Amino acid sequence: MNQDKGSGVSPQVEMWIRQIRSQMAAGLPLPAAASAARRELELLLGATLERAQADQWAAAQEHIREGLERPIEYLRPHSVHKPRRPEWYEGSAATDLHWPSLKAFLLQRRRWSASTVDGIEDTSAEVTGMLEDPSLASFSGRGLVVGHVQSGKTANMTAVIARAADAGYRFVVILSGLTNALRRQTQSRLVSDLIARNPELWHLHTTVEDDGDFQTPPNRWFSSMDPIQVAVIKKNVTPLRRLITAIERTSETLRARMPVLVIDDECDQASVNSSGSAFDSTAINEAIRTLIARLPRVQYVGYTATPFANVLINPHTAEGALDDLYPRDFVTALPASDEYFGTEALFGRPPNDADAEQLEEQGLDMIREVPAADAAAVRPASRARAGFSPTVPPSLEEALRWFVLSSSARLARGQEGQHFSMLIHTTVYTDAHERIAALIREWKAGIEATLTQIEPELEALWVSEAARVDGRRWGLDPLPWSSVQPFVRRLVEELEIIVENSISESRLDFGRGTPCRYIVVGGSVLARGLTIEGLSVSYFVRSSSQYDTLLQMGRWFGYRPGYQDLPRIWMTADLAGAFRDLAQVEAEIRQDIAEYARRDLTPMDLAVRIRQIPGMSITSAAKMIASETCDVSFSGEHLQTIRFASDDLDQLNRNWAAGAGLLDRISQARDVETVARGRLIRGAPLDAVADFLETYSASSRDAFGAPLMEWIAREAETGPAFRTWNVGLIEPAKGSPSMGALGTMGPVRTVRRARLSARRGDGLADIKALMSRRDVLFDVEGNTGPDDWAALKRYRQNVLGDEIPLLLLYAIEARSEPTPGTTYRAPLDAATDVLAIGLVLPDRGQRRSFVRVTLDREDADEGEDLMADIGGLQ
Repeated sequence: MNQDKGSGVSPQVEMWIRQIRSQMAAGLPLPAAASAARRELELLLGATLERAQADQWAAAQEHIREGLERPIEYLRPHSVHKPRRPEWYEGSAATDLHWPSLKAFLLQRRRWSASTVDGIEDTSAEVTGMLEDPSLASFSGRGLVVGHVQSGKTANMTAVIARAADAGYRFVVILSGLTNALRRQTQSRLVSDLIARNPELWHLHTTVEDDGDFQTPPNRWFSSMDPIQVAVIKKNVTPLRRLITAIERTSETLRARMPVLVIDDECDQASVNSSGSAFDSTAINEAIRTLIARLPRVQYVGYTATPFANVLINPHTAEGALDDLYPRDFVTALPASDEYFGTEALFGRPPNDADAEQLEEQGLDMIREVPAADAAAVRPASRARAGFSPTVPPSLEEALRWFVLSSSARLARGQEGQHFSMLIHTTVYTDAHERIAALIREWKAGIEATLTQIEPELEALWVSEAARVDGRRWGLDPLPWSSVQPFVRRLVEELEIIVENSISESRLDFGRGTPCRYIVVGGSVLARGLTIEGLSVSYFVRSSSQYDTLLQMGRWFGYRPGYQDLPRIWMTADLAGAFRDLAQVEAEIRQDIAEYARRDLTPMDLAVRIRQIPGMSITSAAKMIASETCDVSFSGEHLQTIRFASDDLDQLNRNWAAGAGLLDRISQARDVETVARGRLIRGAPLDAVADFLETYSASSRDAFGAPLMEWIAREAETGPAFRTWNVGLIEPAKGSPSMGALGTMGPVRTVRRARLSARRGDGLADIKALMSRRDVLFDVEGNTGPDDWAALKRYRQNVLGDEIPLLLLYAIEARSEPTPGTTYRAPLDAATDVLAIGLVLPDRGQRRSFVRVTLDREDADEGEDLMADIGGLQ
């Protein structure tokens, strides 16, 4: 770990550490860097170091050496992998050239925090250790690294390349997306961060120019592996075939001495076979498979934030076919750093206590709704493109103004040398991009002419928005309008409106040497891989029903150092809801990988599962030819209704009547206990509970329906389990009385659950969470236990066994006002009080709808048994 601060070293030693690392960042190995730093100071002093100074110099050198040579602990906490003994990778050595200089560069030149670099160091060591040993006579490995959108996958990838080069890999091929912009961005980053440290140790076969993709070498083949060969190639058939041909022409002797690392960036795009057939391949997929087949010593590693298509690749190769790209050897899920803005940070997560939602569970108050009429003003219908004439609707006007204000605030904070960007992504159609850009140019001219008149409106917007996100949580002091206002006119004058698409002439250029002030209009080119630097405002109304496409469009994810309080995203309510759902899908995939790693399973033992969301598809159907719908356990889960047709009085009344009927029926033969947070009936018969659950009408997006009822019935058929239930009625002490009686229980005390402000197109009110953690122990005497959901459920099961489920009823107050000052929630305003339900299911059995790849054709039952052992996700 980096321990320069707070590690007990003196300020003098810290000074030497910085000086030595500066030399290492220039490409020198540690011994030479230490000598160079010493010579510089001795020249400056005009004398040799005194004894104390020499001791401090030696201590700094030893401190850096210990950090580089710390032993690798093979815990691999983020990976599912095949067994590999003995472990071949022992970590970095002080004499290594590539990783030590890259690490020093990130710390000294890029000024990345020690904790961020520590994370890259740990995860890159983990990934490198799972590569095949480059000293083996022959090997062909397959791996997958799963990051987050805009989370720093490139940094991990670069670190793995550096470590692999130090360890003996002699050829690095990077497949870098489908566009010149992505290939150029990848090559530029690799050169600036890694290759420029020791340029004489690398031979580049590609350049950063648009026409700099791979060309046939002058002698038409590769003649040397010294220095290390590098090619950054667009995923296009032509350069890939050139590379394959050059390799085929290379002598077998040299190929046998050539350990190759193939890095496939954005590996779910174009690399996966989407022919729709198990026997045919798309051209790019076939080219990549052919490339790998021609190399006797090769390691393939895919990188992506959306691995949905990759984990659905067929792992079984048909006789006579080329091996495909299923990650049979390892899957690694990179953790996100605390500074990362991802789906959870922006859209929140289910709270542990629905009665007292914490700030970090809410999601940052940065999402603004685009009404349907506004979306139509900037998004042409496919059949009406020719006559499309966009206008600036109120939500876009507000977004543009906020970009001006947030950028002015960054100038006020002294960030003049940084890039400021806004993204407008409304449609895939390139002709519409030009019309929208022209409209924004007119807007710019108009606001320049009217700045004085509209200043009160700008001030009101600044005051309103600045109050909604408190920068002090990141150590940023609030800025009054008087600090922002002086920079507004200058900022408007500096704005550039850029169109970034496949046919545009003016393109993004963050490497031009001067700070950019961009408003970027675009479509598909902006939807994957491309980094928009300094992005603070996004206006996004382009829809997609595919998980991977939608997540990749989220260019606003990433890092926002020094302006964490300023980003805002304008999108439709449906899109916001979809991203909220996908946040849970992402979390589940990572939970699966972590659980499989804990159980020491390999990617060939158990497939990563992907939850199906009603109304959405996981990826394109052609990429799912090897997938199957699998039944996965409800066992050990807690389920809750969180979406309601709050305006449908008839449905609300039917659900209320169903709950009243259940309570009337079971209270006739069972005692009603008064417990700490309501009333409890133990030993309710299954038929009464089943009748209620089948009558109750829940949203299709909640997990109450036929699959659940079938699973409950199967569990009850196999023995005494689930034959009796405990039924609880949650009644908070200060809850207001319900509008009507709940059967023989009479008027009951209600809970308050405000809805999320944005309503999706289905019109449902989404309360995000119904249950609180302590509700899990509603039927356990003492009602105490550990803090997290999983531990609470285990505690309940230890007390009550695995045969008695818990059904909880919640009467939600119709009005349900949000907590004062909360802006991302609104009053529920239901037509009447709402009856909601929660279930706590013991850890027992099987079945729930996910999608996974088929792994073992000969014995499918074994995979099902393993899946059953894993149990539920919650």
